[in-house]
Amino acid sequence: MASPKGEYKAVPVDEEKATGPSRSGSISQAPLGLRAERSLADQVLNHPALPVASYCVASILMTVINKYVVSGSHFNMNFLLLAIQSTVCVLCVAACKQLGVINYASFDKDAARKWFPISFLLVCVIYTGSKALQFLSIPIYTIFKNLTIIVIAYGEVLYFPGSSITSLTMVSFALMVISSLVAASGDITAALTGEVASKSGGSPAGYLWMFANCFVSAAFVLSMRKRIKVTGFSDWETLRYNNLLSIPPLVIFSLILEDWSYESLVRNFPAENRVSLLSLMAFSGGAAVGISFATAWVIRTTSSTTFSMVGALNKLPVAASGILFFGDPASFSSVSAIVLGFLAGLVYSAAKSAQKKRESSPLRAA
Repeated sequence: MASPKGEYKAVPVDEEKATGPSRSGSISQAPLGLRAERSLADQVLNHPALPVASYCVASILMTVINKYVVSGSHFNMNFLLLAIQSTVCVLCVAACKQLGVINYASFDKDAARKWFPISFLLVCVIYTGSKALQFLSIPIYTIFKNLTIIVIAYGEVLYFPGSSITSLTMVSFALMVISSLVAASGDITAALTGEVASKSGGSPAGYLWMFANCFVSAAFVLSMRKRIKVTGFSDWETLRYNNLLSIPPLVIFSLILEDWSYESLVRNFPAENRVSLLSLMAFSGGAAVGISFATAWVIRTTSSTTFSMVGALNKLPVAASGILFFGDPASFSSVSAIVLGFLAGLVYSAAKSAQKKRESSPLRAA
C-alpha cells in the first residue's frame, strides 16, 4: 500500500500479530526475517528503476498504437478514440479490484470535484498529442516532447519551494532546444523554400499541436503532483479518477465536434481493417492503465521534472519503433537530433545527481 508520504510499504494483513504489540507503532520488534523481507519489498517498490521501466514500455506501446490508429488517411475521431481508451482503462481497474488484485477507497464526490480540472488537462494532453502524431513522424514527436521538460522545470521553481535550476541543467536544456531545431531543420528548409511538404515527416499544423501539447503537459504534470501531495491519493486512485472523470467531456466533445454520420464511420473504420482498429483501441486502453499508473508512480517516487526526462530518454526506443513499424525517415538530421536529445538526457541526469549531492552534503556533515 502507499503511505501518506507517497512511498509503498509492504504491510501484512494483521500487522499486530506479525510484529507484536508496540506502543510506538514501529516494526523494530518484528522478527529479523520479516523485517528483511519487508525491507526488500520496500526497496523494490520505492526504487525509481521499476516505475521508470514500466513507464517506458507502456509509453512505447501507446505511441505505436495511437500512431497506427490516427495515421489512417481518413481518421478524425480522436475524441472517440480517447473515450474508448479511458473506458477500457476504468473497466480494467474495476476488474482488478473485484479480483482482489488491488484496493482503493470508495468514490468521493468532493475529491472528484477537485480532481476534475486535472482530468480535463489529461484530456487536452492526450488529444493534442494524438493530433501532433497525426501530422508528425514519431521521431520528431518524441524529440519535441523534450521542450516540455524546460516548461516543467521552471514551473517547479515557481510552484514548489526549494526547486532550482543549475548551470549544468541549463546546458541540458540548451541541448534539447538544439536537438529540436535539428529535427525540424528539414521542415524549416521546406517552409523557407516554399515546398509543399517535407520528407522529414512534419507539417506546420503538427508543430502547432506539438507546442500546445508541451504546455498542456507541463500544466497537467505540475497540477497532478501538487494535488497528489494534498489528497494523498495512491497510484490506483490517481489512475481511476484521471480516466473516470475524463470520460464525460470526451463523450460530449465527440458528439458535438465529430461527425457521427454513417459515411464518416465507414471512412474512419473501413471494413478491411475495422476489427483490427477496434481491437487495438481496446488494447490501447489496457496500455493506458500501464502508462497512467506508471506516470503517477514515477512522479510519486521521483519528481515531475525527472518524469519528463524519463520520457526524453525514452525517445531512442520510441523513435526506433517509428522507423521500424511506420517507415519514418532515418535521415541525418533526425538521427543527429535523437542523439543530441539522448545526450541532453545524460547531461540532465548528471546535473540532478550533482545537485542532490550538494543539497545533502550539509546534512552528512552535521
